[in-house]
Amino acid sequence: LLLVLPATVAFVVHGLLQLVSNGWRAYLQRQHLRWSIVGWYALGAAVAAVAVAAVSYVPSKPVTYLLLGLVPALVWLPKGLLRLDATRRSHALLAGLLTTAVNLVAGVAGPLLDVFFVRTQLGRHSVVATKAATQVLAHLAKVVVYGGPLLRAGESTIPYAVVLLAVPLSMLGTAVGGRLLDRLSDAGFRSATRWVVTAIGAVYLAQAARLAWGA
Repeated sequence: LLLVLPATVAFVVHGLLQLVSNGWRAYLQRQHLRWSIVGWYALGAAVAAVAVAAVSYVPSKPVTYLLLGLVPALVWLPKGLLRLDATRRSHALLAGLLTTAVNLVAGVAGPLLDVFFVRTQLGRHSVVATKAATQVLAHLAKVVVYGGPLLRAGESTIPYAVVLLAVPLSMLGTAVGGRLLDRLSDAGFRSATRWVVTAIGAVYLAQAARLAWGA
């Protein structure tokens, strides 16, 4: 999205698509949801959204790519270096605060959220369901914080037709992903998650370097 849209518009479009995708994922896996985590996360997310909105920060593309590329490194931190557990109230609150803030500034913060779940004793279905519910809140905040000013300014650069076309596709992909999740073990799920987000991060870092050096 950042390749074809201004950063602010890309954030809104990405937020809308992820809002639907994660909302559908949370609904499909609703029996595994850990609502206590979602509640404390929501409190931290609200604080972060208010703070970022007050600052009115609009990131440039190089900064955005750099942040997106660096965040995945967090999933490789040694166990003894960072003991975060989303099942603990204070950690769930911190997850909401940090993840939402990074999501609003960098556009995506999934790898950061993974750090709060990778050390828990939750099964893969509970991890996916609970993370999806928290990401509904994070992306809703992104849509409100960045979409509000666009609407007030009368901007019409949001490609609504593309969004409407992508929504059912994202829901279909989410449903298929749920079937694949059933086939994985908890250990396999965590290992696959680390490698996927790391690969994505490498792509973002390469793009950040290209923009910074004017290649």
